[in-house]
Amino acid sequence: MALDHNIQRGATVQNLELKAISNCHQACVVALEKMPANFKTSLYQIDTYFHCATGRLKLRQMANQTELIGYNRPDSQTSRYSQYQILSVSDPDPLKQILTRTLGVKVVVEKQRSVWLFGATRIHLDRVENLGQFIELETVIQSQSIEEAEREHQHVKRCLKIEDQDLVGQSYSDLLHI
Repeated sequence: MALDHNIQRGATVQNLELKAISNCHQACVVALEKMPANFKTSLYQIDTYFHCATGRLKLRQMANQTELIGYNRPDSQTSRYSQYQILSVSDPDPLKQILTRTLGVKVVVEKQRSVWLFGATRIHLDRVENLGQFIELETVIQSQSIEEAEREHQHVKRCLKIEDQDLVGQSYSDLLHI
């Protein structure tokens, strides 16, 4: 999938990421166009999070694609590193039933997401049901060094005027599950 920078499915990948409250998506769009970042798509996602001993496990359902995503990252209100794996799922209903029976559903997160790309950074403008508007940056650490990824990540953060007081340390699942 082009949105994942040609990441091999099932491989463990590392991101540098952050999440922040967004008071005005339209101002973000203007800044993204000025950078210039490339608009990729707008999509509706339903993420079903399951209870698990370590990290997070979610089944992401979209209009014509479903993915099982497992990831580990600290809950901190700064940019943080995340390791994740994505598995494409061709028949999600039986998998969802098995995971629900064995692990239990923690929470379901529904959101409208606009996806933009700048270099190795995915920018998500999210409208999350029962939470509001957020912006996420995910700089994929794949072909560049960690230092190069950090520079790009900070550049995008500055261009979008993301302030430290707007940063959010929890996942949407944790914010809804409180």
